[in-house]
Amino acid sequence: MNTPIRRRMLATAAVASISALALAGCASSGDSDAGAGDDEKITLTVTTFGTFGYEDLYKQYEDEHPNITIEASNIDTGGNARTDAFTKIAAGSGLSDIVAIEEGWLGAIMDVSDTFVDLRDYGIEDRKDDWVDWKYAQGTDAEGRVIGYGTDIGPSGICYNGPALEAAGLPSDRESVATLLDGDWENFFAVGQEYTDKTGKAWYDHSGFVWNSMVNQLDEGYYTADGELNVEGNAELKERFELLGAATEGGQSAAQAAWDWNGGKSFVDGTFATFVCPGWMLGTIAGQLEAGGGDASTGWDFADVFPGGAANWGGAFLAVPETSEHKEAAAALADWLTQPEQQVKQSAAAGNFPSTIKAQEELAAAATPNPLFNDAPTGAILAERAKGVVAQFKGADDSVIQENVFGPALNSLDRGETDTAGAWKQANDLLNELVG
Repeated sequence: MNTPIRRRMLATAAVASISALALAGCASSGDSDAGAGDDEKITLTVTTFGTFGYEDLYKQYEDEHPNITIEASNIDTGGNARTDAFTKIAAGSGLSDIVAIEEGWLGAIMDVSDTFVDLRDYGIEDRKDDWVDWKYAQGTDAEGRVIGYGTDIGPSGICYNGPALEAAGLPSDRESVATLLDGDWENFFAVGQEYTDKTGKAWYDHSGFVWNSMVNQLDEGYYTADGELNVEGNAELKERFELLGAATEGGQSAAQAAWDWNGGKSFVDGTFATFVCPGWMLGTIAGQLEAGGGDASTGWDFADVFPGGAANWGGAFLAVPETSEHKEAAAALADWLTQPEQQVKQSAAAGNFPSTIKAQEELAAAATPNPLFNDAPTGAILAERAKGVVAQFKGADDSVIQENVFGPALNSLDRGETDTAGAWKQANDLLNELVG
């Protein structure tokens, strides 16, 4: 493929920062392709991002395949992983044998899908029914080539701090919180205003993540289902923005920096009371609590509720680049990592929610208490939240719009540098400047 979007995207990636390059692993070495069962000793490189929970699985695979050594690199955020991937795609080299792709920039990857092997050549069609149908479809390009083994999906619930709610005279047990927050976003923000008025503290960490959740819930987000930009003139999108803006102007946002939260301390000191939580975010919170000196006694919990109903945020895929010198072995490893048995183990390690049906069923049945979240059965709750979830179509610049268009505008709103109308105008100006 060589569309105008591809040319623009690769030109941008070619001048991306050198620091992004340093974040990911180098390409594998070797002169021949080898299957996982061959005797030749080979090294497979893997690049993931965020919290994947693969460390123990890598060790298990190496124990079961003595001829294979896994060299793993992990990039801190999905946005930085996107920069890294497209920089290397533009350079024509440097991609690992297995590359994790985030749902938010999958649309952009699909425009250069010929960079990755067609996994049908390695038997993925035999596993098609393992995944929820929309997950398998997401990894399939317009020509029918399947380029990604599905890892997790992102059904969402609400994480909340029990002691913080109690300080406002609000209920804190999971069932009561689910009842309290059951309904639409107007109800969520109404409860939030009550909390903020009573405590003088913020209801949510920052507007950006709440906004992302609100957008993901729509049938069509920043793009229509046929790939057209869907921001300017979108009355439904603007209405939601104004609803969030009113809550933020009312003091409900803690104006936190995305992916930082004051080194985790904001999760410990009561800076905010609630947090939008797709399954994988549970692992993020765990890391933040540890960094900030918190633990189970800090009081975080997880409720089976989400404003406006079912929503999916995120999820990932494992892809094998055409530049890999060990395509067969890489595909075998990616296949193994995404089998239901391994997805259950990954969920236990990372707190995310699997995309394979058998793994989902196992987590739902087990209802294993999560000690960091007041013994909440997080897997069972996520299985319930996954009902009715269908992933939204993500266009080529979807993640750019979220992070670089609405991100700065909402940061300005959080900091009180503009009002809701000004933030909406800023976002649309940035849209025209960065996306067109």
